[in-house]
Amino acid sequence: MQATTYFFIFLNLSLVLFEEPAVYPLPFLATSLIEVLCLLVFSVRLMHFAKVTPRNIFWKDTKNICVMVAILMSLTDLAVFGALRIYNVKSVRWSRIVRPIFLINFAESRQIRRAFRSIRNTFPEITYVFLLFMFSVLMFSLMALKLFGERNLQTAEGLPYFTNYLEIVFDLYVLVTTANSPDVMMPAFDFSWWYALFFITYVIINTYIFMSVFLAVVYNNYRKHLKVMYGGVHS
Repeated sequence: MQATTYFFIFLNLSLVLFEEPAVYPLPFLATSLIEVLCLLVFSVRLMHFAKVTPRNIFWKDTKNICVMVAILMSLTDLAVFGALRIYNVKSVRWSRIVRPIFLINFAESRQIRRAFRSIRNTFPEITYVFLLFMFSVLMFSLMALKLFGERNLQTAEGLPYFTNYLEIVFDLYVLVTTANSPDVMMPAFDFSWWYALFFITYVIINTYIFMSVFLAVVYNNYRKHLKVMYGGVHS
């Protein structure tokens, strides 16, 4: 039963590869039949669980409620999408975002729920570090706007360089990952090599210091909650 449940959960999640827009598109009828089959298996599994569980316990378990709501939402969305498709009306399968609920909320997924709960409990404790990091990015973006915004610099594509604050925030946020390095600093570097010091300072503070602190806080808090959960909390 557990292996069957996991197989159909995997099959249901894999449909995203074959539904429009898809990597390997299949006809809508094929994907819809597979999804209906998966939802049918989930419903049977839920009914089987209801048969062997006292009624008051079954209906107080939020996991069961989440699975039932996800099944109803998926069926409703599938029916509406199919009806609109008959009349050539374009729409979006919004219920696909609820499919991971099946992976988390079935009784067999106890370990996944523990990991998910640890991640959820870790978020409030890393908020302060994240806000401090974002404050640093925003301040450096403001400095970049003042340094480069009025010098009529241009990018390699001929676009204005660092004249829009929100675009600067995005570029510097990406720079934390070094994905746009050194391209993002080249217009300023070509104007004066001294401006490279601004980007070097930014990378040292935000990439090497803040990201290390952020990773340490995430790891320590996640491990702490995981130890507490395995020590005494049962799903």
